[in-house]
Amino acid sequence: MIKTVMITGATSGLGLEYVHIFANEGYNLVLVARNQKKMEEIQGKYPNIKVSIVTKDLSLPYASREVFEDIEKQGIEIDVLVNNAGFGLMGEFDELDINQQLNMIQLNISALTELTYYVLRKMKKRNHGKILNVASTAAFQPGPLMAVYYATKAYVLSFSEALVEELSGTSITVTTLCPGPTKTNFGAVAKVEGTKMFKSAMPSDIVAKQGYDALMKGNRVIITGGLNRVGTIAAKFLPRSFAAKMAKYVAKQD
Repeated sequence: MIKTVMITGATSGLGLEYVHIFANEGYNLVLVARNQKKMEEIQGKYPNIKVSIVTKDLSLPYASREVFEDIEKQGIEIDVLVNNAGFGLMGEFDELDINQQLNMIQLNISALTELTYYVLRKMKKRNHGKILNVASTAAFQPGPLMAVYYATKAYVLSFSEALVEELSGTSITVTTLCPGPTKTNFGAVAKVEGTKMFKSAMPSDIVAKQGYDALMKGNRVIITGGLNRVGTIAAKFLPRSFAAKMAKYVAKQD
């Protein structure tokens, strides 16, 4: 039986890498993004599988509900959910546009939570499914100059790990991907490409493949890159104030 994966933020970065990975594994695709033209281009590249398109801006309230209603009307059952959509912003909290920051919270937290809710309820009825939530190594410490972004990713990690325990005893798994700096368009949007943290950014295809492998194994958390793993372990033992100072240091322009 052919399985179906739904991928948010499917037209670029890690989302696009997951499109290619799952398509090559023979999954049917449900693509969720704002750019319909790019999704149609993806659809044309994979004529041998079913590629469904849902054009939505998940940073808007109620968009997640509308996505779920759309796939319900089409009779699509989701076997794998990849909550990838998200963005960050660089700058001091009170100097960044508040509406952009609220949109970030809506996308990084609310949309992910709501889509997980709707899809998980259907998965539980079948006692089958996998969820991949894309967080970040930012989830492990406070992040001056990216305060809201770091906080949203801390939520994703905490939320996802709680679900793992709630779902123990079922056949449903939740995996959290925590990449460090990755070569995607995230850096350009967040305006962090010239910072110290992005000097060792990992290729997006490697990050995505590691996340996919962890998802298939049902792992709880996957931190990509050896240095990133060391950093997150250190963050657990360092005083929070020191971890915040280090995060501020690497966020500055090199």
